[in-house]
Amino acid sequence: MISKTKLKELAVYKQQKRCDDESVFVVEGVKMCDEILSANLPIKVLCATNLWFSKHNFAPNNDTFFEVDNEALERLSGMKTPNEVWMLLDRSAVSRCECGTNTDRSAVSEKLRHSSAEAPLILALDHLQDPGNLGTIIRTADWFGIRHIVCSHGSVSCFNPKVVQSTMGGLLRTTIEYCDLPQYLARCGKPVFGALLDGESIWGGKTLSLPEEGAVLVIGNESRGITPEVQQYVTHRVTIPNLGGTAESLNASVACAIL
Repeated sequence: MISKTKLKELAVYKQQKRCDDESVFVVEGVKMCDEILSANLPIKVLCATNLWFSKHNFAPNNDTFFEVDNEALERLSGMKTPNEVWMLLDRSAVSRCECGTNTDRSAVSEKLRHSSAEAPLILALDHLQDPGNLGTIIRTADWFGIRHIVCSHGSVSCFNPKVVQSTMGGLLRTTIEYCDLPQYLARCGKPVFGALLDGESIWGGKTLSLPEEGAVLVIGNESRGITPEVQQYVTHRVTIPNLGGTAESLNASVACAIL
């Protein structure tokens, strides 16, 4: 069983700042942890119940793999109902580019432009704040085979625990990059579709089709929409018609899925 000292040491990773400072992230629950195992990603620490170990033919070694009881799992978990297994991984284990902190932004933009040149459709998220929305968008993108998401600086981190859980494994199959979004759009070389209330209806729109060179679809902030700085690079303003005529708006992740 895990020692009290080790348990206390690991419990600090419930704090997002600690994870950010050490560039690690937490994965919890049988489904998500099975995705990690299937992807054969290196695991820094694994804590699981005896039941989980017996199901997965693993053995605790008190070095990387620790057996814990339900009470200890609750101390580690950020979930309301902990589920058998908890993992800690380096963020570098998942292919991501948290751009712009100590990097020349023109170089970053050029890198992103080349890396996305062949993608038929790219999602761009402009200051998206809600972890559940980002996680659901990543999961939806995974379903539709969209492998490239570009986020503005200031968007919620894809390593936020709520994001990780709600992606249901899509995080492992989608490249998510953080950058100066206006600069990226200015240099991407693709038409830019922006979700805006005054846009052309996606139902029956005469000019709406995916260009041969592909496109970027921009989804804005949950309450403020697409920022003016990003709007200046939108080449096609599109909207989802409000057929009911009563609701004020759609949830950002729902709108993204429809578009």
